[in-house]
Amino acid sequence: MQLLALFDLDDTLIDRRRGLNEWAHAFTASRGRPADAARVITDMLSARAYPSDFVRIKAAFGLRDSPESLWSEYVFGMSSRARCGEGVRVGLAAMRAAGWTVGIATNGSADIQRAKLSSAGLADLVAGVCVSDDIQTRKPGRAVFEAAARRCGATLSDGGWMVGDNPSTDIEGGRAAGLRTLWIAAGKQWPDGVDSPDATAGGALEAIKYLLQWGRSFPSAAVS
Repeated sequence: MQLLALFDLDDTLIDRRRGLNEWAHAFTASRGRPADAARVITDMLSARAYPSDFVRIKAAFGLRDSPESLWSEYVFGMSSRARCGEGVRVGLAAMRAAGWTVGIATNGSADIQRAKLSSAGLADLVAGVCVSDDIQTRKPGRAVFEAAARRCGATLSDGGWMVGDNPSTDIEGGRAAGLRTLWIAAGKQWPDGVDSPDATAGGALEAIKYLLQWGRSFPSAAVS
């Protein structure tokens, strides 16, 4: 097995929920809307955000802005708020130094996901990136994991890990693609009726430390 680790982006390496909440409050305040309007927007964009969502936002709030300009404002606002947890960048650099190939497999629109990677200081720490928008297929589809591995110069047939916060798209999808799986729990409970991941971590830095320790026993390491 190769030392390949594919990471999800939102709410795995960066805190999308916090960034979205901050952006929504700033956005609604700039338009003179009441504070509870921010909650409406965060609900509308909680699972994902695409340019088409801003057609609905424009209509819902009676805005004069074009959907295209609203999307551009969102991309800039969210990317400028993209933050890693303390120690995450250092941890990823340590993985690379230890022989790991690190990649990103994320759902979303290509422009905003790459903008967030750059703003968060992650772009230079990964060997390859696949955003679902690149290939018009979303996780848990196998094609996303295949493309991410390929862009890292690796193949799924050689194995590796998928690290993410979503039990369905990241963990079940990664498992179906033949990868070991590491779930970012972030205080949540694993859902009933779903096969457990190979490992669980509280956050990204804990996950990185786990993989570094696991990798030290490579190639004989195994997680039951």
